[in-house]
Amino acid sequence: MPELQPLRAEHAPAVLAFEVANRAYFAGTISDRGDAYFDEFTARFDALLAEQEAGVCAFYVLVAEDGSVLGRFNLVDITEEHMAVLGYRVAQHVTGRGVATSTVEELCRLAASQHSLRTIRAATSHGNIASQRVLTKAGFSPDGPAHPSDLGGKQGTWYQRDL
Repeated sequence: MPELQPLRAEHAPAVLAFEVANRAYFAGTISDRGDAYFDEFTARFDALLAEQEAGVCAFYVLVAEDGSVLGRFNLVDITEEHMAVLGYRVAQHVTGRGVATSTVEELCRLAASQHSLRTIRAATSHGNIASQRVLTKAGFSPDGPAHPSDLGGKQGTWYQRDL
């Protein structure tokens, strides 16, 4: 049974493997991270851990029984108003099985209980139908247009869930 775990230093090799294995798949619906992301992975990963330690973000990974990463689920830009922005991505081989929806729902529970959040927002492009379905099934409602700068140059919609 996969387990949602807070991001830790020891996850780095599995996170990198997840990102490399799914790069082309992710680029089909969201902006590619670019070669620099992979070239500078260690420094970027360490920066995420520092942001998490500072309390401005909360990063999670969905870990399979074999230690591989099946997904990343992030609460970023946590505000004093108890709001955060959700970002997530799941491995291609587990899509269509409810993994993203159930994990987003679990993260919403953790957001309230562990991070004292009251509102979560997420933006998705108009072309990312799967993400729109995940958000809707997980209790999010459309909340206005997302600016292309929020979505790597793509048009989209903000979704919101009050916890």
